[in-house]
Amino acid sequence: MGSSVMYHYAGFSYHSQLKFPSFGIVCSSEVVGVSRRQVLEQVDVVLAKGDERAALQLVKDLQGKPGGLRCFGSARQVPQRLYTLDELKLNGIEASSLLSPVDATLGSIERNLQLAAVLGGVSAWNVFGFSPQQVLYLSLGLLFLWTLDLASFNGGLSSLVLDTIAHTFSQKYHNRVIQHEAGHFLIAYLVGILPRGYTLSSLEALKKEGSLNVQAGTAFVDFEFLEEVNGGKVSATTLNKFSCIALAGVVSEYLLYGHAEGGLADINKLDMLLKGLAFTQKKADSQVRWSVLNTVLILRRHEATRAKLAEAMSSGKSVGFCIETIEDTIGNADI
Repeated sequence: MGSSVMYHYAGFSYHSQLKFPSFGIVCSSEVVGVSRRQVLEQVDVVLAKGDERAALQLVKDLQGKPGGLRCFGSARQVPQRLYTLDELKLNGIEASSLLSPVDATLGSIERNLQLAAVLGGVSAWNVFGFSPQQVLYLSLGLLFLWTLDLASFNGGLSSLVLDTIAHTFSQKYHNRVIQHEAGHFLIAYLVGILPRGYTLSSLEALKKEGSLNVQAGTAFVDFEFLEEVNGGKVSATTLNKFSCIALAGVVSEYLLYGHAEGGLADINKLDMLLKGLAFTQKKADSQVRWSVLNTVLILRRHEATRAKLAEAMSSGKSVGFCIETIEDTIGNADI
């Protein structure tokens, strides 16, 4: 989960007029005549090719159109102002249970593995008659591997082992990860950021990305955000969107289980972003509290949609299929 929300921009070229031979159309007004499903299938195709700009343009061409993508960027949001902790409590939000996640499942597995390693070492010492010097060398070797993992893979190997064990033996952990990522995906789509892919386990991320440095999570078409960051100025609208996306995973867990376990990395990244923008503590608190309240209310309103989306994601459905699930589940009255 890693929560870790993944950001990537490959810098592919983009032309103002995109032609897709399979449909025999040119983007813009003519695309309205093409069925939503066909366009979403084409979105999957261009995302697979890495052409994020083309994928986003396809979605924007159908945004808000009859029979098109009614829900993209359509989330009803609360007014932005400084909300107090008491106001959050009045809306049924206990900030401490939401913004201080501790992954009890992974922590328990890690402690059990450490205990097993110690007991295994003692047993091996007795069975094989290892000398104290041999035990020392073995301990130093394990310490070297652990340090190498931290230095070269940012702890990716350890995370892979723990996450794989947790998914295998803990159904609660497995379900929590799915709901967490469904929250990221749904909020992103509703605030107008196109998801470009997702993985639900470290092993799946390794298979797709071929790197231990990449953890499970949801990735987004975020080149517009990165362009603003590189330009040294992030607009309030963009910051609001990505603040809500960053907190969507922990909010989903909080609404389902009463507290969040995963998502600490998401919160830390948001905190780093706000510090990088030179926010004062008061301004940062205001941004986070508004984002929490806004995200909670959106996910409460679309609880059934998040559940349907989680089912689709647990089955490994494509981004286009997941988007269609959102569009089919949300009624016009809920937009």
